[in-house]
Amino acid sequence: MCGICGFTGAAPEDLPTLKSMCDVMAHRGPDGEGQYLDAGIALGHRRLSLIDLEGGNQPMVRATGEHVSAVTSPALAADGSFIQGEARGMARGRHAIVFNGEIYNYRDLRAELEADGWEFSTNSDTEVLLVAYLAWGEAALNRLRGMFAFAIWDAEARELFCARDFFGIKPFYYTLQRTDRGAQFIFGSEIKCILEHPAYTRALNEEALESYLCFQFSALPETFFKGIFKLAPAHCLRVHADGRLETTRYWRPDYDFDEGRSRADTVGAIDDAMRESVRYHNVADVEVGSFLSSGIDSSYMAACLAKENPAIKTFTVGFAEYEGERDEISWAAELADQLGIANASKHIGEDEYWASLPAVQWHMDEPSADPSAVALYFVDQIAAKQVKAVLSGEGADEFFGGYRIYQVPFANQKVAWAPKGLLRGASKVMRAAHLRGANYLERASETCEDWYYTNANGVAFTPEERARLLKRPVSGPSPQELTAPAYAEAAGLDETTRMQYVDLYFWLVGDILLKTDKMSMAHSLESRVPFLDKEVFNVSRTIPTRLKVDAEQTKLTLREAAERAIPPDWAQKEKLGFPVPVVSWLREERYYDLVRAWFTSETAQRFFNVDELLKLLDEHRAGADRSRKIWIIYMFLMWHKIYFGGAHVGSAEEAAQAVS
Repeated sequence: MCGICGFTGAAPEDLPTLKSMCDVMAHRGPDGEGQYLDAGIALGHRRLSLIDLEGGNQPMVRATGEHVSAVTSPALAADGSFIQGEARGMARGRHAIVFNGEIYNYRDLRAELEADGWEFSTNSDTEVLLVAYLAWGEAALNRLRGMFAFAIWDAEARELFCARDFFGIKPFYYTLQRTDRGAQFIFGSEIKCILEHPAYTRALNEEALESYLCFQFSALPETFFKGIFKLAPAHCLRVHADGRLETTRYWRPDYDFDEGRSRADTVGAIDDAMRESVRYHNVADVEVGSFLSSGIDSSYMAACLAKENPAIKTFTVGFAEYEGERDEISWAAELADQLGIANASKHIGEDEYWASLPAVQWHMDEPSADPSAVALYFVDQIAAKQVKAVLSGEGADEFFGGYRIYQVPFANQKVAWAPKGLLRGASKVMRAAHLRGANYLERASETCEDWYYTNANGVAFTPEERARLLKRPVSGPSPQELTAPAYAEAAGLDETTRMQYVDLYFWLVGDILLKTDKMSMAHSLESRVPFLDKEVFNVSRTIPTRLKVDAEQTKLTLREAAERAIPPDWAQKEKLGFPVPVVSWLREERYYDLVRAWFTSETAQRFFNVDELLKLLDEHRAGADRSRKIWIIYMFLMWHKIYFGGAHVGSAEEAAQAVS
């Protein structure tokens, strides 16, 4: 895992810009860096070395004679002008690549390419990826098994080909700016890289703020920075010589339920797929560890890894408030003892949690209101002290039906006999009388397309609340409008599967995977996600919903598969997530006063109706739980101070100074 950046329309004098773009993401790759500057293209790379430690440096250039060279610095003359050709060791060739991620089946692909006559100069997955593209073109993408975001320059065609992995595990940001050099395409693993380029002028996208209030993360294709976009998962992008962008979707998840397969065979298929995926995700020239929480996902995954490597190290965090109770750390320690594996843990203190918030928001690039991102920040921190890569359990809920909200359609069946109008009327009456059950009846009167847009439902702001909160609404799309294309693609499937499909493209990529990447890379740690493997998905897509979720339980067959590796008490345990004690903290005077100061600040008054903000704070202190809504606003204001406060913030330390 690394960091990549670059831009078209490059000139010799652009080396300092390219270097600045690399330097601002040095945390993504402390093991090395490289810049490639040739006629019309600049490519930069920061390396975290895990495969082919000696030969896998980037940018990598396919030079004459079908061999590659790694570029560690551009060739410059004494006067600072660019030297053409191979002077001073500058590799020359038609194709150059920068790549962030891992191709876990690179050895299989290399053997196939070698059988076809291709030669290799390194043992790296980067070279295999480049050669696979040269051999198979865009069709190479569907042969890959891994996580990736990369860019390949074709000097002869003067085109740049970019791609992002199937599920959006690795980020890829880009912008197209019109300059006196023509259209300049600028890209990076982090938005911070693009902000370093002088062609981009920083501007806030207020439409992103509208969607953020409902989703608690950036849900639009365009980021919080006007004109900077995210390449969507399973998409590739070709930048033509004239600056034209051509985007293609190369893969689409589909479902083909195998109703004839027995429950036992389904459980076996899941277990086989997971064990194979963990084996592939353990491919590295360095030690790979694993996270271990109280939940089934990480427990099952760590147990599978322990079969491959009994000496693995695992890592867990909890909160000091729960120390001595039955918390994440006690569950993980007990399971680690039963499996005979090492476990390192940390109780996060209240003061250090709050002190870390500026660093977290700086690393995230866009505001993130998920309080568990901070827990990830600390577990990545302790893991990075012992290993360079860890396995993490993201994706299991979306693939195998892990969220309790996926059970709602089963609960709605209890009143399926009633006319929808009757249910809506009863809901209004109960809501007016402040009776419990109003939400249940309202949802039962609707389809999931009407009310479900992610797991932010119920914790973030509704469109109506958003309208009252914003001082200057910009009439951005509603959550239902944003999710409508995904629901249309999943038309004909049952409601639970449609909800899972929407989560693949919103909750998973916009919240879960983004914080996984940014928090691990903050500590120069690679986070690998075995559940989010194409072959694991190929199993999950065949499992009927009745074998994933029912009215009483989630992850039905995944739990049974996990029992082949971990004790039943762990496999059948209810999902906790990270129980962050923000609810109680915000009722303490010190934090109430702290957040109140932010809520009455000049920035808050610019965007929000302050009376509505203070109402949230006071209602929460009086006993109602408004913590998640408060956190959404608080994190936006902190992020805005860091990125739009007037000072250049180039590190986590400077972010802390900016908000102090």
